[in-house]
Amino acid sequence: MNARRLRTSLRGWGGVGAMAVVCALAAVFALLLPVSQSRESSGTGVDGQGVARGEQAKAEDCVDPQDQSLAPDSGPQDGETIQRIKKNGYLTVGVDQNSYRFGYRDPNSTSASAKLEGFDIDLAQAIADEIVGKKENNVHFKAIPTNERIPAIQDGKVDMVVRTMTINCKRLEDVAFSSPYFETGQQVLAPKKSDIKGYDDTLAGKRICSASGSIALEKLKADLGSVIPKSADISTVVPNQLDCLVRLQLGEVDAVVTDGALAASQAAQDPTVELKGEPFTDEYYGVAMKKDATDLIRRVNQILVDYRKADWQKSYNTWLAGTLGKSDGPPPVQYK
Repeated sequence: MNARRLRTSLRGWGGVGAMAVVCALAAVFALLLPVSQSRESSGTGVDGQGVARGEQAKAEDCVDPQDQSLAPDSGPQDGETIQRIKKNGYLTVGVDQNSYRFGYRDPNSTSASAKLEGFDIDLAQAIADEIVGKKENNVHFKAIPTNERIPAIQDGKVDMVVRTMTINCKRLEDVAFSSPYFETGQQVLAPKKSDIKGYDDTLAGKRICSASGSIALEKLKADLGSVIPKSADISTVVPNQLDCLVRLQLGEVDAVVTDGALAASQAAQDPTVELKGEPFTDEYYGVAMKKDATDLIRRVNQILVDYRKADWQKSYNTWLAGTLGKSDGPPPVQYK
């Protein structure tokens, strides 16, 4: 979805659903997700050329971070990392379980073993089907908070993270990303009755919540005293982005800053809040992996080539069209 389409579909968008459901989600979800065993990941490419070409740009040299990933045909796609995953018989993926329509459990499900579902979950399952093969338990999901996404990859707790994770230059120093699979932008979420108009002077004296390790927090810190008034209180930082909505509902903060796509999904859960103003950044989600897992990076990018042709739109229509409106399709791709 291009940025102009996102701005149009999100402007002034309200929501439907019950506030009480959201408040219960965090507690309920934590009890439901099965925890798979952690395992070390070597994540090492097998070709010298691949390791050299797999070096992603350092922050000071980085331009257009969404265009820094390895092309599928730039080297082997079946090296040591892929072989290890196949031998294990499953792919381990770090996900969110609280992001409505991206990665969550249906609160209306009557099943004690309700599965994770959403736009990110569809993609993770498609990657597992292609690498491991279509079979039962070919993917193990691990729920990880926002600020644990990069450590989980570096420590080998997961093979990859598919969790509304924005590609940016700073993160490229620590992990590798696939080509982009979704376009979004930061936006303000606040009560409908609030006098907040957007990411501007109307945030003066307001208490703003963001998630630890998020682009929103980085942006708030950088813009405090310039784009937004110095009197804005940005001290409320939570482990998971959904916690901000709960703080907003409890009256502990006045606004939330997060990805516009996630904010729209949260507004769909609570009819008392809405998006304020337009997105003020252009960002892209990518699948995050170890930097030296060059064979895995190429393989995921090849899977995404095929996924974008039909499955992407099908998943979007299932999970996101109701809140974000009609899509222009996945973002354009350019490799390093």
